[in-house]
Amino acid sequence: MKAPSFGYVKPRDLDQVFDLLDQHGEEAKLLAGGQSLMPSLNLRLSSPAILIDLNAVPGLAGISETASSLVIGAMTRHLVLETSALLARYAPLVAAAMPHIAHPAIRNRGTIGGSLSFADPAAELPACMVALNATFVLQGRAGERRVAAASFFKGLFETDLRAGEILRAVEISKAAADHRFAFDELARRHGDYAMVGLAAAAEAGWMNLVYFGVGDRPVALPKAATALRGGDVEAAVAILQAELDPPGDLNGGPETKRHLAGVLLRRAAPSLLKA
Repeated sequence: MKAPSFGYVKPRDLDQVFDLLDQHGEEAKLLAGGQSLMPSLNLRLSSPAILIDLNAVPGLAGISETASSLVIGAMTRHLVLETSALLARYAPLVAAAMPHIAHPAIRNRGTIGGSLSFADPAAELPACMVALNATFVLQGRAGERRVAAASFFKGLFETDLRAGEILRAVEISKAAADHRFAFDELARRHGDYAMVGLAAAAEAGWMNLVYFGVGDRPVALPKAATALRGGDVEAAVAILQAELDPPGDLNGGPETKRHLAGVLLRRAAPSLLKA
């Protein structure tokens, strides 16, 4: 199929972006890497009046660091994340997830901001951000606001972005010396969306277990995480079975997904519990 007719604008700064968003409202769509948007257009699942291309807006891409955090611009390509020494050192969970995202051609164009804003519940990066307690920097004409990753995802393809706002950057606290992480997913073929996936991170005093592909957003399981922190893997798996309520889909029913979630937790446990 072919995309419906739409207008196209390539603004050169954020003021132009906000002008266009004010002018067109819900009829506008932001274009970052286009790896989710373009298929949606071609399948006539989306029919905006205008596309606002962010690729010429300065200051939206790149990875920088402060004393305590990594700051990742929303227009940073997946390939940059995959090959970043800073990310591998200070956010190894994200680095581990990157090779699982689709295929190299898609990672060459796709952006972190596009993936997070699209909010596909089967995608890897939203779960990673929740597991790492990341903060999203949302920018509007009146200024910026910071939203915790766990509060950003509201439902199936729904986020906390308000009218006239864009996701400008992601802030991730640098991994401490005792940081532990695990990432794994089960997919029919490499590059397919996961049937079930797990992004997990732990440091002194906390552990997050966040599943993807099992709900309408990333699903955190705090009770199972508490049990696992105590070292009882089978108790954590049993609690997981009670906490997790996945919908069935083409990849399997709820019982299958709960079973696979337990498989991933057993696999992840040694990495999360190591001294």
